[in-house]
Amino acid sequence: MNQGLSEIISEKYDWVYPFSESLAAVRLNGKYGFIDRTGKEIIPLKYDDAWSFREGLARVKLDGRWGFIDRTGKEITPLYDDAEPFRESLAKVKLNDKYGFIDRAGKEITPLKYNWVGAFSRGLARVGLNGKVGFIDRTGKEITPLKYDDVNDVWAFSEGLVLVKLNGKYGLIDRTGKEITPLKYNWVGDFRGGLARVGLNGKVGLIDRTGKEITPLKYYHIWDFSESLARVTLNGKYGYIDCTGKEITPLYDYAGEFSEGLAAVKLHGKWGYIDCTGEEIIPLKYDYADSFNEGFAVVRLGWMHGKYGFIDRTGKEITPMKYDRAWNFSEGLAKVRLHGKRGFIDRTGQEIIPLKYDGALSFSEGLAEVRLHGKCGYIDRNGKEVIPLKYDNARNFFEGMASVELNGEWSKISKRGDEYFLLTNGTWK
Repeated sequence: MNQGLSEIISEKYDWVYPFSESLAAVRLNGKYGFIDRTGKEIIPLKYDDAWSFREGLARVKLDGRWGFIDRTGKEITPLYDDAEPFRESLAKVKLNDKYGFIDRAGKEITPLKYNWVGAFSRGLARVGLNGKVGFIDRTGKEITPLKYDDVNDVWAFSEGLVLVKLNGKYGLIDRTGKEITPLKYNWVGDFRGGLARVGLNGKVGLIDRTGKEITPLKYYHIWDFSESLARVTLNGKYGYIDCTGKEITPLYDYAGEFSEGLAAVKLHGKWGYIDCTGEEIIPLKYDYADSFNEGFAVVRLGWMHGKYGFIDRTGKEITPMKYDRAWNFSEGLAKVRLHGKRGFIDRTGQEIIPLKYDGALSFSEGLAEVRLHGKCGYIDRNGKEVIPLKYDNARNFFEGMASVELNGEWSKISKRGDEYFLLTNGTWK
């Protein structure tokens, strides 16, 4: 539409809506109709409200009731008390406090008998009648009897199954309405990797997608699977099960998640590591053990004044157990602290950045924040101070920028040290 015609149309009507499918809704003196791109009124201004065209139909309101018209203005449906936009080629309509669905030809594919209906998603919709809930398909067929007290919405189908509730108990049905599990559980979790947690009388187990209980419901808790194993707790002890439900380890006082093929475990106050078969790869001799990261793990010997060091996946100590504190590797370097000063070691255990800083963050995007005598700056992986230690506070770099504070004012800096300040319009300059 040329600018002159647009100005004429704007002056003629009280409101002009954006064009959709070559037609635009317009309003004049409280009435709505539609014009084409030449400004010609294709559909008379007689409606009390109108929505834009979508897939060849527009929702309109007349005398307090809603219906649909096509692009010629033909009313393809009778007027209802309410009508929502089409979704998956079906629209929810309401008449005399009852709900149903119509198709794009205006045909009622369900009788208007329901107390409420949900939107269609992937071919199914929830419906409710007399306090009971079920599902219908796009033909209007009730694929489940309306007997459930509640059902999850259709978007909540997890690996083809959805949660239903009856008489305070939960179970699962598939998209055909078949009950895959008996409705006996106190709760049912989402499926992940073909398995779901279920709870009954305070105990937890696992079921597969056929509804089979692959573990007895005896555990206090089951964690998510990590590296094909899941942690479990039983009688205050920790262990692991595989995806068949088999217990692959004895029970420990504590067990961490698997990381890089190993998991830290604790028994009788000592820590070590097991592999995915349950074999103890690194003896339980440490007083603390962290997860492996970048091929190494932080361990400690001693308690109140214990000393930290690093081991590799074979259990070899790559550093002496001498540090007051140690942190996981990041970008090939690990932060360590000794006598109140911080520095960095490499993968061989060599202190390549001297332990001279009062504070430090782990490396991120090739730089690490360090603090000395109350001021912060940044060093590179060689220990060179590439951004001067002049800031009062500083954060790690993320996507090439870091937040810094100086004299109570925060700004952002680049890796070259260029400073950017937040303007009143929300941009940085």
